[in-house]
Amino acid sequence: MKVVVYALAVGLALLGMIFVVAAGQGNAIARVVIGLVCLGAAGTLVALMRTKPTHHTHVHQLDLSGDVSLQEITCKQCGATLSEKSIKIAAGTVFVKCEFCSAEYQLEEAPKW
Repeated sequence: MKVVVYALAVGLALLGMIFVVAAGQGNAIARVVIGLVCLGAAGTLVALMRTKPTHHTHVHQLDLSGDVSLQEITCKQCGATLSEKSIKIAAGTVFVKCEFCSAEYQLEEAPKW
């Protein structure tokens, strides 16, 4: 995309220069105006391409059912305390991978009745 826009800007700049140089051959005001418009458009395209943000931010949200309270999570196999690095959300489900014993399992919500 950038290559196409920069090529278009170069083309407009060259066309603008041709019109400005050709102003000496007659009908000078119209040719100068057209040349300046082409040069201005080329400069605007370059300026817009340089100020355009190139990064994207993706936000993932998880809706939890019921009341949520903060608890310390321990591994079911080795009993080690798990950190936030151990928890991964995929396809709307919470997965846990222990950093110590490499056990992997799905975190399940216990029923409240």
